[in-house]
Amino acid sequence: MAITSANQLELLQTAEAVAREKMIDPGLVVEAMEESLARAAKSRYGAEMDIRVSIDRKTGKATFTRVRTVIDPDEEELENYQAQMTPEQARQYMDDPKPGDTFVEEVPPVDMGRIAAQSAKQVILQKVREAERDRQFEEFQDRAGTIINGVVKREEYGNVVVDVGRGEGVLRRNEKIGRESYRPGDRIRCYIKDVRREQRGPQIFLSRTAPEFMAELFKMEVPEIYDGIIEIKAVARDPGSRAKIAVISYDGSIDPVGACVGMRGSRVQAVVNELQGEKIDIIPWNEDAPTFLVNALQPAEVAKVVLDEEAERIEVVVPEEQLSLAIGRRGQNVRLASQLTGLDIDIMTEEEESARRQAEFETRTKLFMDTLDLDEFFAQLLVSEGFTNLEEVAYVEVDELLVIDGVDEDTASELQARARDYLDEQNRKAEERARELGAEDSLFAFEGLTPQMVEALAEDGVKTLEDFATCADWELAGGWTTVNGERSKDDGLLEKFGVGLEEAQNMVMTARLQLGWVDLADIVDESEEEEGEEAEAEADAPETTEEAGA
Repeated sequence: MAITSANQLELLQTAEAVAREKMIDPGLVVEAMEESLARAAKSRYGAEMDIRVSIDRKTGKATFTRVRTVIDPDEEELENYQAQMTPEQARQYMDDPKPGDTFVEEVPPVDMGRIAAQSAKQVILQKVREAERDRQFEEFQDRAGTIINGVVKREEYGNVVVDVGRGEGVLRRNEKIGRESYRPGDRIRCYIKDVRREQRGPQIFLSRTAPEFMAELFKMEVPEIYDGIIEIKAVARDPGSRAKIAVISYDGSIDPVGACVGMRGSRVQAVVNELQGEKIDIIPWNEDAPTFLVNALQPAEVAKVVLDEEAERIEVVVPEEQLSLAIGRRGQNVRLASQLTGLDIDIMTEEEESARRQAEFETRTKLFMDTLDLDEFFAQLLVSEGFTNLEEVAYVEVDELLVIDGVDEDTASELQARARDYLDEQNRKAEERARELGAEDSLFAFEGLTPQMVEALAEDGVKTLEDFATCADWELAGGWTTVNGERSKDDGLLEKFGVGLEEAQNMVMTARLQLGWVDLADIVDESEEEEGEEAEAEADAPETTEEAGA
């Protein structure tokens, strides 16, 4: 098949027809034709030649050219004489040739045989397929994170293949709600969870169990959420069974919970019906974590909440009769509340909390009895007044001891003297032990480290200021690690001495400054830069509640 004037326009017409059918750029189809014709020409003239084809976008005329490149014989060897030439060879075609210059000459069009035509067809089909996949990927990548309506095509091993218009999505078995089953032709609504570019084309992964699916459904049903007056702050789901959603209103005249519920529950019922009867608790969001948690544990009533911000744990005390309601069936209620708040929750009854507090009271009482040589009654008085350790007794203002019944100035002085003597003795023993382990004077001289701290560091191999400066803050203060959704505690070397994460950071940075590892000016510059970024973020922040309400 020769490219003659009779079929030159037919090339462009074919390209436009294919582009319209596949909804891609006609230019991509023409480029595929150029590549296929170039391959056919190479099979005629020789695979070593650099043959290129250009099709005129207006007339459809195909021009065949041979390209030869000038190379530097000193840097590379002439390997392909059909596509390369030396400057000496190039002088017969051009003036003053230099390495990198190209010589282009037109060659006669080729007659495409049956095999060459078939090969050209395959190249065009492949290019068109690739362009179609790219278009699908770009289209659905922009729609990731939204809800899409589709039609079920088939079900394979529990996974549902959904026709979503210009592509196919996959709803995996673990992304379906409960025991949902679908038949070909059923309409289905899903959340586009992820779009990936893979070897076989763009893969669209759908979900009906993602928390974001519920949030998007509420956005469709509640105009205030769509308009930004109400914001969904958090969602936790046990798909097909129960869910909790936290909302906040930026307009003081609009109740966020009432707006999401709707008149006679019409809005929330529409979402419930879509989620196969999943029960939904709509909770007002609050910046105060304990208050938010009390709301999240509804319908259970909470007696007391104790928050440990550093450990991201929270203790909840409930009446005995409320325990099963707070925990929920198979722990569902407390699990969803934990997901919603992002905190680990320990639930205990008032009796259990009382027993724990009594155990702590007895432990501290025994500490004061053994170390200060006090009788049980006097030791209990100290604990009742809030003293928890010897350091507090030894270095507190005398006036704080005088408020205890039966304690005068002489008794207070004696108590502090005994506490200081005991601490001094413990410090002496700790220093001796630390020196035996090889701790150097640089650690003892470091401000903020007590002999007991140095002893603990030395037992773990931290014996010099250099060793201390290489420690991470979490190694000193401890922390939490999450693996496969399970949080585990990492004990810090100085955690038992009450050293927190911020204090550990300051101590390590001070050690590095003393050693000259970091420059104070660099730290100041970084701090100023962070403050500037925070100021910019505040300036770009959305309106306050009052402004939004106005």
